This record gives sequence, structure tokens and C-alpha cells, in this order.
Amino acid sequence: MFIGPLCAALFAAGDSSTEGRIGALAGGGVGAIIGQAVGRSTEATLIGAAVGTGVGYIIGNEVDKKEAKGLEAQNAVPNNAALAGTSWRVTSLARDEPLPHRSLVVDSRSDRRVITTRTLPDGKVERADEAYRVVGNTPIVNKPGYIVNAKYRIDGRELVVEAPKFRAVLDRAR
Repeated sequence: MFIGPLCAALFAAGDSSTEGRIGALAGGGVGAIIGQAVGRSTEATLIGAAVGTGVGYIIGNEVDKKEAKGLEAQNAVPNNAALAGTSWRVTSLARDEPLPHRSLVVDSRSDRRVITTRTLPDGKVERADEAYRVVGNTPIVNKPGYIVNAKYRIDGRELVVEAPKFRAVLDRAR
């Protein structure tokens, strides 16, 4: 009988949305109970858990989407003012995986683009052009294939950016 909720928990663990997870877990549990009550077999319980997990996830995910649209509407104009038109040089970078570089400069443009220029130890220069927006004290940087959310604070000429997998300290270049 506990197999359904266990399957639901495993399925939901890969999803980052709160209501999607809750919906998958609840749907899996309810589906397992209904499957057992109707079919009175392990197979019926597993089928009920699988169907319930999927339906619960879909419903929860739709709730997440609705909440995100509501937040987006409240913040229709991203608050990029504190970073727009500024340039920062990384002075300290702590990451799970080291990032080899001689220098790293981040230019936050007023058109909601951030240009990161990394000079490698061998002198080679790499540039990344990414979209960004700021919601509260969280800059959200995204490019096809990934998204980065990090908390930041500006203290005079110093910018501190923190996320679960990295911490960066930058000095204002302009």
C-alpha cells in the first residue's frame, strides 16, 4: 500500500515547483488508495498511484503557472534600476566547481542584457550575452538551457551575489 506514495515522491523529487510536488504526492497517495479499493490488487494500486501522480502533478503545475503569472503581472516592469548600466569586476568567487579565469567582468545593461567577459589564464577571452531581470533582491539570469536565481546586495562599491552553489563578491568598475 505504501508503494504508490513512494512512486509519487520519487516522481515529484525532480520537479522544482512547490504546488506541482504537492499535487504529485497527494495525487499518488489518493490514486493508490482508490486503485486498491477498486481493484484489490498490487497492480491496481500501482496503476492508481501512477494515474493519480500524473493528474496531481498537472493540477499542481497549473496552480504554479497561475501564481507565476500573477507575480509577473505585479512586477510587470522588472526593477533592474540598481544594476542597469553598471559594470562589476569579480574579486572573489566561491563555487562548487572552480571556474578558471584571470578576470571576470559583468556588465548589466539597461536593455535587460548582461554581458559577462571572462579572461582565461591563457589570455583567451570568452563573452556570454544573457537576459536578466531583477525581482526584489533577486537577479534572474537566463539563457536557453539554464536559469540562475541569486540574492544580491550592494554595499557602497561592492556587490555580493549569493546562491546555493556559489558566492561572488564584485567591485564596481563603473
